[in-house]
Amino acid sequence: MFESLQDRLEGAFKNLKGEGRITELNVAATVKEIRRALVDADVNYKIAKEFTDKVRVEALGEKVLNAISPSQLMIKVVKDELVNLMGGDVAEFNAKGAPAVILIAGLQGSGKTTFSGKLAYYLKKQKLSPLLVAADVYRPAAMEQLRILGEQIGVDVHLELENKNPMEIAQNAVKEARTKNKNVVIIDTAGRLAIDEAMMTEVANIKNAVNPQEILFVVDSMTGQDAVNTAKAFNDRLNFSGVVLTKLDGDTRGGAALSIKYTVNKPIKFISSGEKMETLDVFYPERMAQRILGMGDITSLVEKAQAEFDEESARKLEKKIRKNQFDFADFKQQLEQIKRMGNLKDLMAMIPGVGKAMKDIDISDDAFKGIEAIINSMTPFERANPDEINGSRRKRIAEGSGKDVSEVNAFFKQFEQMREMMKTMNKMPMGRMMPGMMGKK
Repeated sequence: MFESLQDRLEGAFKNLKGEGRITELNVAATVKEIRRALVDADVNYKIAKEFTDKVRVEALGEKVLNAISPSQLMIKVVKDELVNLMGGDVAEFNAKGAPAVILIAGLQGSGKTTFSGKLAYYLKKQKLSPLLVAADVYRPAAMEQLRILGEQIGVDVHLELENKNPMEIAQNAVKEARTKNKNVVIIDTAGRLAIDEAMMTEVANIKNAVNPQEILFVVDSMTGQDAVNTAKAFNDRLNFSGVVLTKLDGDTRGGAALSIKYTVNKPIKFISSGEKMETLDVFYPERMAQRILGMGDITSLVEKAQAEFDEESARKLEKKIRKNQFDFADFKQQLEQIKRMGNLKDLMAMIPGVGKAMKDIDISDDAFKGIEAIINSMTPFERANPDEINGSRRKRIAEGSGKDVSEVNAFFKQFEQMREMMKTMNKMPMGRMMPGMMGKK
């Protein structure tokens, strides 16, 4: 995400490397490169020019301290302006009501249905009771997808397979929510391949029928400037309350994230990547600016970890580690929790300085598969008693996992080294696995 933009901005800041002070000349050269980088990232030229004009004024107005180089100062100025461009403060999301109604709108293929499931999962983790509503009456596949997602995350789905009136479906769903004590209704509406009057009229009628607290416009971030134009058309008709950027794990240049707030004056409320239900995040402009500039996002990484590693489990695990009783079942549980946090490469990119180093390295979400295959080939007794696994057991485990005995032995050696290390580091947060444990697939 934003890798090309990150590289271009870094190149722009190099104009100030070795400079003793900020001058009109070196700022002009740097600003010119920043503008080019933004335009290449599919940011509208007018927005890019206005942005860089502000950067130039701020940079020339700053006092350069002896402890701060001109390039560091410029990075700070650009970061602050990026934060302002993307909305400044984090936007509030209103899920309070009896029930609260959330209307999901956007073009076909933007990821509305998947996002609806993710939002329901997110709200369920916030101790709310959501109801998903299949109001796309034109695509049976969309209804079936929502039903499957609801089943997967344990959320009820309002389906009316024979009813072709989306306004009635939405109204009936709100009634059902009241009778079943559901406090949030999430309505997945129909999309089209392009904006048309029929679609706009339909979603506007649903809005008037159920009076939603939130109208979220879902946009595929990979469509760049086209996404901004579509957002403007929807906002002119619906006056939506916020934007959701999907598919941020794709080859996105970043134009949509940087331009939408400026164009429609509506905040980005959520960002989403991948198909996993856990990969939905509240949008923080400052954190996104840090990631664009290669500063990482350690706050989001910590929050993801806290969401998966509960205190009670951590305490139990700490006791086992102290007593050297950490076993393969515990290890597998830790792997599963790490995987639920999201895409491995995206997680590593949140660590300051790591994102750029890992840019050209392919880290697959299947990185743990080899380890899991070995553990899954063990009996429950073997998982709970690593020290009892002798040579013949290792041979059987190797055959069951499709690995060589040498690979199994290497994994056992790494596991033992990790257990020894964990005994001396038991006060550290759980879930910090040795980098070497991901080696074999």
